[in-house]
Amino acid sequence: MERNLFAEGLGTLILVMCGIGTGIMGMGLAGGSLALTLFAVAFATGLILYLLITILGPISGAHLNPAVTLYLLIQRRIGGAYAMCYIAAQVIGALLAVLLTHAMFGLPLIQTATTARTGANLWLSEGVATFGLMLTIAGAMRHAPAQLPALVGAWIASAFWFTGSASFANPALTLARSLTDTFTGIQFAHVPAYIAAQLIAAVLAAVTLPKLFSR
Repeated sequence: MERNLFAEGLGTLILVMCGIGTGIMGMGLAGGSLALTLFAVAFATGLILYLLITILGPISGAHLNPAVTLYLLIQRRIGGAYAMCYIAAQVIGALLAVLLTHAMFGLPLIQTATTARTGANLWLSEGVATFGLMLTIAGAMRHAPAQLPALVGAWIASAFWFTGSASFANPALTLARSLTDTFTGIQFAHVPAYIAAQLIAAVLAAVTLPKLFSR
């Protein structure tokens, strides 16, 4: 259990650090170009997901995302006590990632995001991004388990570009982004709606996808 929780916390830390750090570096090197920075974040996030799921999957399953843990809990692939501990580890790892990333770039460690991200279109986008992530996981587990890391990375990297919200699709990451006033930030007041959309999508996926991928 301790090894699993360490893997979940460390993996989520690296994932969140990748997203926030790439956003900071991208804005600096791209001269403020939003398109180039978004491309950089999507590309780096897709790669880091492939890496993390490959090396941590055999240890903890590499959920790295409370929505994924909730999905697997409903699917009865993980117990309730384990799920709660996983989510706690993920959230702690995500919050520590903010501090570590700010420290690496010489920024104030404690920040409050000012970027407004709200509206029904963005909530819908988060639902689509999260449901698609669960669809990818379910399909890969059923038909191509060896390719799951690459497929998850491909979905998230792609969803950055075709969803209006740029595909957070992760409650722990969403919460962490409220503590960074950089490219990837989101006002804390707008976090609950994002997380609600993500969790609703995870529940919907857990209810519907077994019918699609039944043996």
